[in-house]
Amino acid sequence: MFQTLVRMTAVLLGILAAVPSANAERIKDLATVAGVRGNQLIGYGLVVGLDGSGDQTTQTPFTVQSIINMLSNLGVNVPPGASLQLKNVAAVMVTANLPPFARPGQQIDVTVSSLGNAKSLRGGTLLMTPLKGADGGVYAMAQGNVVVGGAGAAAAGSGVKVNQLAAGRVPAGATVERSVPSVVGSGETVTLELTQTDFGTAQRMVEAINEATGPGTAYAMDGRQVVVRAPLDSDARVAFLGKLESLDVRPVQGSAKVIVDSRNGSVVMNQAVRLEACAVAHGSLSITISSEPVISQPAPFSGGRTVSTTQAQIDMTQESGTLHNIKTGASLADVVKALNALGATPIDLISILQAMKAAGALRAELEII
Repeated sequence: MFQTLVRMTAVLLGILAAVPSANAERIKDLATVAGVRGNQLIGYGLVVGLDGSGDQTTQTPFTVQSIINMLSNLGVNVPPGASLQLKNVAAVMVTANLPPFARPGQQIDVTVSSLGNAKSLRGGTLLMTPLKGADGGVYAMAQGNVVVGGAGAAAAGSGVKVNQLAAGRVPAGATVERSVPSVVGSGETVTLELTQTDFGTAQRMVEAINEATGPGTAYAMDGRQVVVRAPLDSDARVAFLGKLESLDVRPVQGSAKVIVDSRNGSVVMNQAVRLEACAVAHGSLSITISSEPVISQPAPFSGGRTVSTTQAQIDMTQESGTLHNIKTGASLADVVKALNALGATPIDLISILQAMKAAGALRAELEII
């Protein structure tokens, strides 16, 4: 009986050890390896095969010039002064992200965006386009059919459009022609860079790495960088980094922050936001403007003429704002409950949060984007 109880206890301890700690995240999600990064590529190209929805050549002369240059390179001479009406061609910018450790022959996705006034790129084909990096070198060649996730129709001066038709993607549309050298660490060390600067999280990451691999393996340079001693052999270094990325670290709770999007009225706050007791009075003001035509008709044979005018009526209504007592909020749920009690719209809530911050009642950083 005692041996059975010991075995059950050992199994239970093993299960508890396998369960990650609450709110723990992998190092892979908290930091990146210095030097391992992607590179942006860009190029100028042409999309052909459009159904009359291409650029208007009178307003986009660079499209005509690009066609003439391309045909000249293919051995076709266009007579000087020829008037080209290219409704099925559109000039585009092609962008892509070259992932780290990409090798020649690997295929990557590209994004195609209209540069002129093309109405739609749907059904078009991107012609061979060189993609260049920041140094001007060609790192990939793109070509293929453009996939546009939208639709549109127009007739008799009316039209309807779903999603964006002037941009699309070419899946696996570019082939890497040149690789970018990437060195994982220099010498005996590898540097891990936290996505967000935090001294507490950096220290906890150091403790987790040293506990898993041995004392003195890792040390923090600052709140952003953690230096780790790694094997010199490339195969052993890759295995070592794979083990590090899977370690669980419980990050320190970030600073209280409220993000306000002034363009669409969105308000987002994290769990560290707190409220101090305050009183808020809020009232809304609405203005209604209505107009109707008034026609003055002259009497018969009076020699006058009919006059049409517009009569406008403006109504202004201001709702009375009562004073609400906002209690101290010790958690995010309390803050949400207190703000909902005001009954304000998201646009009004932006002004209320700004006033709370100015009064010292909002214990959070208010960021307007």
